[in-house]
Amino acid sequence: MTKSMLELALDRTHAGVQALAAPAHAPEADRSDRRHETDWFYAITAQHLAAAGDVLLPHIRRLPGGRGHVTAYVRHVRTLECALRLLKARQYGDSRAQHLRHSDVWRVIDRMLADHELLEAKYVRLLGAKLDSALIDKLAMELHTAEQIAPTRAHPHSPHTGRTGRLAHRMWRIADTTWDDLEGRVIPTTYAQHPQRDSAFSLYLRGGQVPLPTVPPVVLSQLPPVVSQNQIS
Repeated sequence: MTKSMLELALDRTHAGVQALAAPAHAPEADRSDRRHETDWFYAITAQHLAAAGDVLLPHIRRLPGGRGHVTAYVRHVRTLECALRLLKARQYGDSRAQHLRHSDVWRVIDRMLADHELLEAKYVRLLGAKLDSALIDKLAMELHTAEQIAPTRAHPHSPHTGRTGRLAHRMWRIADTTWDDLEGRVIPTTYAQHPQRDSAFSLYLRGGQVPLPTVPPVVLSQLPPVVSQNQIS
């Protein structure tokens, strides 16, 4: 079965998050000279969670049983964001998180990331069954755009849905960028123009800039789709 552009976009994001998480798992990632590895993973994950909430949840809410889907999604995101905050707190020497072991924090995050990927994949499949392909492609591009301007830190106790949630994300983006500069956090903030673009996250890992394609998005959207052989039933 052919995947939609939105599914491909999520697949790329999920793979990229896992690629960024890999070096941050190492015990040596606690060292100051490797702190950026955790920062990159934390920032990209936080941005995706916020952007997905802004772009996808309004449409998920309109599905049959949508209110329950949104409640479950937000509950899971809040818990994952709490775990991400603990990871950062431990990395930066917060005394309230120093009793936690590096491996224990990552064990929780790994489990929750895996569950989150399944949850997003499920809801996107439901959207694909209800919405036309043009709108699905539009959501993929909106998700990409939203990730570029989303907060770089997790805010589990802030509003996550509706106009209040979107406004909170805009305000937190300003605050997060300020604190990133003050703390000297190196955050990869340039994304690929198209969700099917190859090797974007390899550039993230090297701290390089991702060049934007010159081909108009309307042309890119006509590229042959990728056929997945591992559909989740």
